[in-house]
Amino acid sequence: MQLKLDLQFFAGEKTEKATPKKREDSRKKGQVAKSQDINTAFLLLFCFLILFVFGSFMKDSLVSIYQHAFTEYIQWDVTESTVHQVFTESTIEVAKMLAPIMLIAIIAGLAANFTQIGFLFTTEPLKFDLKKLDPIKGAKKVFSARALVELVKSLLKITFIGVITFSIIWIYKDEMMMLSFKNIDSALAFFGRVTIIMGIAAAIALLFLAVFDYTYQRYDFEKNIKMSKQDIKDEHKNMEGDPLIKSKIKEKQRQMATRRMMSEVPTADVVITNPTHFAIAIKYDEETASAPYVVAKGVDHTAFRIKEIAKANDVITVENRPLARALYDAIEIGDVIPEEFYQAVAEILAYVYRMENKV
Repeated sequence: MQLKLDLQFFAGEKTEKATPKKREDSRKKGQVAKSQDINTAFLLLFCFLILFVFGSFMKDSLVSIYQHAFTEYIQWDVTESTVHQVFTESTIEVAKMLAPIMLIAIIAGLAANFTQIGFLFTTEPLKFDLKKLDPIKGAKKVFSARALVELVKSLLKITFIGVITFSIIWIYKDEMMMLSFKNIDSALAFFGRVTIIMGIAAAIALLFLAVFDYTYQRYDFEKNIKMSKQDIKDEHKNMEGDPLIKSKIKEKQRQMATRRMMSEVPTADVVITNPTHFAIAIKYDEETASAPYVVAKGVDHTAFRIKEIAKANDVITVENRPLARALYDAIEIGDVIPEEFYQAVAEILAYVYRMENKV
């Protein structure tokens, strides 16, 4: 009894790698190995690069908005139409200014996801599930190994980015102290340059950490989708079909094939028997085939049914034991008679035609 329980335990232990079907099912549910840090790193890196390229354009656009506001808008009367015009024009200018960043952010997000998991669109994670509101499962997640890993990862990110930004500020501290002696354009250019340097350096550091995070996410994903030996057996059974159901389907198919075969017996020219165990119904139609062909065949009970239907429809039955056995073993329903049986079958058909006064 104890041995049986031990075997059941080990059969249910998830020790096997996931099958391709399990992976595909998990993917359809949106369960994939993905690091959110890679998305964040890509987003930061691309956004700061676009700031480096379009920074001067954005500064000029912002200055233009302020100049226009304090030279023209400030002199307008406050009415519904002027407020609407100011809001519309300002929104358009801000949209033009932010459009490059928004566009590159979308591209970076798509590129980060596509790099990790390829193209995937599913609404499965958006479906409402009461299990997600289970407080016990929520508590288990808080005190799980994954939560500990996320905590360590967050501390590493804070430490890395903090050290990098502080180091960059420390490098430029002397120049920062001298900003009071520079004009506004020089000060803005300095802060913009330092901010972009810090952003790009932080994004590269985050991307470095994201590589380790992605490795962990793949490991954790592979562990979560592992299967037990029983799971694999059940999957194969589901893919192949339950044996009982398969046998019933095959039995149904055999019955349908038998009914179709029996419906062809009345059209046969002759039924060759052995006489009790085998029955072969043969038909010769020049428009259908160049030689006689089999429309039905059977043994024992099926052979008896063929002979009954033939008798009921006045189809002549001829006893030829060796020929009936040989034809049954050599050909299938719908096949033409092989050449080695031409002579024997032709003699039987000639006999049948004479009996029916066809020749």
